[in-house]
Amino acid sequence: METILKAIEEFDQAAFLFLNHLHHPILDFLMLWASDKYIWIPLYGFLLYLIVKTFKTGSAPVILALIAVIVLSDQTASSLMKPLFERFRPCHDPELHEQVRLVAGCGGKFGFASSHAANTFGLAFFIWAALKTACRYIWTIFLWAALVSYSRIYLGVHYPGDILAGALIGAAAAGFMWRVYKISLHRLGY
Repeated sequence: METILKAIEEFDQAAFLFLNHLHHPILDFLMLWASDKYIWIPLYGFLLYLIVKTFKTGSAPVILALIAVIVLSDQTASSLMKPLFERFRPCHDPELHEQVRLVAGCGGKFGFASSHAANTFGLAFFIWAALKTACRYIWTIFLWAALVSYSRIYLGVHYPGDILAGALIGAAAAGFMWRVYKISLHRLGY
């Protein structure tokens, strides 16, 4: 088992170094932009508009469930997993930090699992579940989540494994809250 874990870690580091070194000055700017949570405020506003347009007077429970998804995914990644696993970010890893192409700041000491990936994929999965029948192109929200998540590797602050774990946390949080939302509607007679 230890050999398998070591092989996974080595693959994760090799994949990180490959992806992290695919750089260009224009991409430096774009990936910093993609990773910035405030730049996406217009997107969040548009998604809220779509929810209200689709669910009308019933939009408040959907919005509350979406907020719960973000809180659940963020706290699972940041408050539970990072302190539990204590896996260094690549830019803090003593074995690797000199090989990391760091575009901006490194962030906190630990990076497993990625909160950016957990939050964006949690939002994407929940929005997709809520709007897939009302909005034909809502699947493109996954492209946004993938871009934000990839930016974290490009910037040198997360391994691909951190991203994958974060995406799974987000998907699980979204699935759980979607189920809670649907059960609550059924019990209330809707």
